Amino acid sequence: MSALISVEDLRKSYGEASALRGISFEVGVSELTAIIGPSGCGKSTLLRCLNGLEMFDSGTVRIGDITLERHNGTTAPDLNMQLRHLREEVGMVFQSFNLFPHLTVLENAVLAPTVVRKMDRKAAEGRAHDLLAKVGLGDRMDYYPSQLSGGQQQRAAIARALAMAPKVMLYDEPTSALDPSLVNEVLSIMRTLDDEGMTQVVVTHEMRFARDVADKILVLSDGELIESGPSDVIFTAPRDERTREFLRSFL
Repeated sequence: MSALISVEDLRKSYGEASALRGISFEVGVSELTAIIGPSGCGKSTLLRCLNGLEMFDSGTVRIGDITLERHNGTTAPDLNMQLRHLREEVGMVFQSFNLFPHLTVLENAVLAPTVVRKMDRKAAEGRAHDLLAKVGLGDRMDYYPSQLSGGQQQRAAIARALAMAPKVMLYDEPTSALDPSLVNEVLSIMRTLDDEGMTQVVVTHEMRFARDVADKILVLSDGELIESGPSDVIFTAPRDERTREFLRSFL
């Protein structure tokens, strides 16, 4: 399987504290990759580096034909252009939904395609209608975010990200702000996208979802990628004692 995402020797520090210590991995086309590990190990920082929300100190991120690269504190002169292209191709879903509160669910999904991709308004609305129906919100298009449950808001956020027709979907703890009863609403959408061949990378503490659905697991500890592999291998025969200890606390 060809790699859609390639990360090489990614490093990121905040002052004296190292958040990422030479992370390297690949994600194949149509793979669902789960990033797991204890709180504060660098998972969210890594995810945010993949779409340029955090600029790493050194290393390389390649997604499709777009490359972000920094070495010895220097940045490629076309970085801003590459960042713009990258954000057009990569959808991002946050734990706190980040919907625009003054816009309806439909307007949230229409905004980026019309402004960023310059899509015709009618075409953008048609696509938004289809996507909102897909995530079970066909009867909530004229609602405002405050009128939705947390699970509905997160499903609306997924539809909004999909409206840009991204090549990759990134999720940063997409269920952590939800009541337990609403978690499966969001995970079921991710399962459906996986079945349809969408490349997805998710930072998650939903270990059963990671075990049952992910093609690949990345395990982080203190900013290091301590092991990676197929989910059945990581969950049944992890090599690193830190992985075994972490999984024991969940399973």
